[in-house]
Amino acid sequence: MSRVGKMPILVPDKVKVDLKGEACSVTGPLGTLKLSVDPLIEVKVVDGKILLTERAPSNLSNARHGLMRNLIQNMVTGVSQGFKRDLEINGVGYRAEVKGSSLVLSLGFSHPIDFPIPQGIKIAVEKQVRLSISGASKAVVGEVAAQIRKMKMPEPYKGKGIKYTEEVIIRKVGKAAAGAGGGK
Repeated sequence: MSRVGKMPILVPDKVKVDLKGEACSVTGPLGTLKLSVDPLIEVKVVDGKILLTERAPSNLSNARHGLMRNLIQNMVTGVSQGFKRDLEINGVGYRAEVKGSSLVLSLGFSHPIDFPIPQGIKIAVEKQVRLSISGASKAVVGEVAAQIRKMKMPEPYKGKGIKYTEEVIIRKVGKAAAGAGGGK
């Protein structure tokens, strides 16, 4: 039995959990999330807690026990509090702005990049260089942040590009500094 899977999930008062067969639906103030529960795992709601048990113990069901528990925990947290990822844009002339339902990025290319904002995701821009991506689904928030970061990954020489706020870019020494020791 999985140590993670054995832990009960506390359901806040404002969150409602619906179990119908192998479908789990969690509804809260920030929206509704749905998940298809693995057939090897049994899910029950008892006294404001969600309990997960393995139907038939095996190595596969043990591995999925903890996974299902964490996926349902993320759904409960997402609809009650939400998830957030912060990005930072570094570089002269690099900026971002939200226009309607798309994010417009100027990243040193010959043209601005339009990134359509997915349903259920909110993007806030501060001072044109700080992005805050928030939503109910942890997976979608992380995926959107990764897609935006991938448009201009930070380079190691000057640090220009899009990075996570908590990310540390390890800088490299350029050619001029490395070869300045002397010549013939």
